[in-house]
Amino acid sequence: MNVLNISRLTKNHSHLRGLTLLELLVVIAIVSLLAIVCVVQPARDIRTRATRFQCVNNLKQVGLDCMIWEGDHRGRFPMAVLETNGGTMELTAGPYAFRHFQVMSNELITPKLVLCPGETDRNRILAKNFSQFSNSNLSFFIGTTVTNECTPNMILSGDHNVTNGASIKNAVLNLTPNQPVGWTTEMHKNAGNIALADGSVQQVSRVGLQTLVDSPQVTIDCNTSLTNGPAVARLQMPVLGQ
Repeated sequence: MNVLNISRLTKNHSHLRGLTLLELLVVIAIVSLLAIVCVVQPARDIRTRATRFQCVNNLKQVGLDCMIWEGDHRGRFPMAVLETNGGTMELTAGPYAFRHFQVMSNELITPKLVLCPGETDRNRILAKNFSQFSNSNLSFFIGTTVTNECTPNMILSGDHNVTNGASIKNAVLNLTPNQPVGWTTEMHKNAGNIALADGSVQQVSRVGLQTLVDSPQVTIDCNTSLTNGPAVARLQMPVLGQ
């Protein structure tokens, strides 16, 4: 074998050499990183879905308890009953969103139901009981134009990260048909949950929320004079610092 062939074998052998220790460590690090991403991301997605599912359940309970309260107060939700009769009609503006839930404490039983498990505002914490309850223990708004379940697709409650792009005035946010609405990045990240007057709850994106707001209000027979047609959803928000 001549010198030229030996040189070629040496070069070929160098191309076929194994990985160095440093290269092997780099490969292991990359594989480990990919494994972590593959495990952590699905786990995070599962936690997000579980949190939102729990929020839906909480709002369903809120809707049910509103109807139970309604049954004991001549077919009216708290927002449509005078304070002298145990309601909150006079408190449908200003920083009093918590009062509508507080008067239903016998039905709700625990403040845990009105604090979303996906709450991202660190200033909102779980209350020990309803006697020490305030907006700082509340994640949900209340729809103050809803008087009872006779308009089943009117907005009753939902996550406080709803927005119409304007600032909230006197703790009230108006969602007007054919005007843009949506969600902020808080809590469920550009999405949210809405409880309707019939006790149902919907997980909705911006498009879904817009559809709800723009939809005609259907009235069922509850011996009322409510009319059909699009209506402004007047939401009392659980504002802080007011």
